[in-house]
Amino acid sequence: MDDILLLDAIERYKNGEMTPQEKIFLEELRKNNPDIDQLAVEHLFFLQQLQNTADRKAYRQSLNEVEEKLINEGVIAKSKSSGKLIYLWNRYRRTIAVAASIAGIVSIFTAGMFTAYNSKKSEQVITPLVDIKFKEVDAKLKKIETKLNQAAIPAPAIPVKPKIEANFRATGFLIDISGYIVTNAHVINKAKNLIVENKEGEQFFARAVYVSGSTDLAILKISDTSFKKFNLLPYSIKRSSAELGEQIFTLGYPRDEVVYGEGYLSAKSGYAGDTSSYQISISVNPGNSGGPVINKNGEVIGIISSKETNAEGVVFAIKSKNIYKALEEIKGEEAIKLPSKGTIKGLDRVQQIKKIEDCVFMVKGN
Repeated sequence: MDDILLLDAIERYKNGEMTPQEKIFLEELRKNNPDIDQLAVEHLFFLQQLQNTADRKAYRQSLNEVEEKLINEGVIAKSKSSGKLIYLWNRYRRTIAVAASIAGIVSIFTAGMFTAYNSKKSEQVITPLVDIKFKEVDAKLKKIETKLNQAAIPAPAIPVKPKIEANFRATGFLIDISGYIVTNAHVINKAKNLIVENKEGEQFFARAVYVSGSTDLAILKISDTSFKKFNLLPYSIKRSSAELGEQIFTLGYPRDEVVYGEGYLSAKSGYAGDTSSYQISISVNPGNSGGPVINKNGEVIGIISSKETNAEGVVFAIKSKNIYKALEEIKGEEAIKLPSKGTIKGLDRVQQIKKIEDCVFMVKGN
C-alpha cells in the first residue's frame, strides 16, 4: 500500500471517518503486517503530539486574553516586557520544558519513522536496542533552557542532585527489593556514570556490580541513599525453560514513559542457535534493551537484548536462568535475594502491569 494512502487511512481511522468495512480491513491489515502496524502506531502517536501542541497553544492564547482583560479592567498593572517574560518563565517553565522535549522527540521520531520504513538495512544482522538519540534531544532541551534562563532573575539556590549528560537510554528491572537491577552488559559498556529513573521521574545513582560480555548480562546496585526499599516484588524469576508458543509481554523505555508490548515465544534458542537466549515475536524499539520478558503467570523468563535488523518482530532475549548463574559468580560479594514467588498470577493484564511498572526503570548514563 502506498505510504501516503496508508497515512491518510490511519488519520481517517483515528477521526472515525471510516465505514465498518474499511475499519475491519485496516485492522486485519495491521494484524497481518507488522510493518504496517508499527507505522500506524507511530503515526497515531505523532498525530497525538500535534494535537497536544495545538491544545497548549490554545491554552496560552486563553491566558494572554485573560491577562489583557485584567489589565484593561485595572485589576492588575501592565508589566514591563522583561518582567513579564520572567514571570511567565517562572510560572510555566515546566510546561515549556516538556513542550520543548516533546517537539524535539517528535521531530526525530518522525524523520526516523519514514527512513526506517522505506529503507533496506543490510549493514548489521543484530541491532542492540539502546536508544543513543537521547543525547541529541537532551542537548536541544538544554540549549532552550539556557536561553530562557538568561532572561530570568536568579532564584534562591535549592540543593539538587548533580545531573549527568546522558548519551544513551535503555531499560532495567529490580531483582531484589533493596535496589539491585538487571539490564544488558552492552547497555552500560564503557559508561562512567549511571543513573536509573522510575516512572515518576525520580532519579537515583547506580553502579555496576556484575558485567558479563558472554551472556550480555549486567547487574546494577542503586547506590543512592534517597532510594526506598520495596516491600516485595510482584514477579518471580523463572529458573527452568519457557515453552514454545508461550504468551509473553514486556515493559520498557523506548520513550520517556513506560511502554507495553506483547507477543509469544517463537524459538527456544537465539540468533544462530544461541542456547543462552530465546527468540521472541514482539514489537520493540531502541530503549527496550534490558527490559523484562514476563509470562502470564508473572514469571520473568528473559531479558530483551537485541533484534534481527532485516526481520520485523524477530527479537532475542537472554534466558532468565542466566541471572541465577550470575549470582553464583558473585556469591559472597553481593547479598542479592531473588523473589521466590510472584503475586500477580491470575490477575488480568492491566492489574499485572500496574504492579510491575514501579519495578521497571529507565537506565541512563555516559
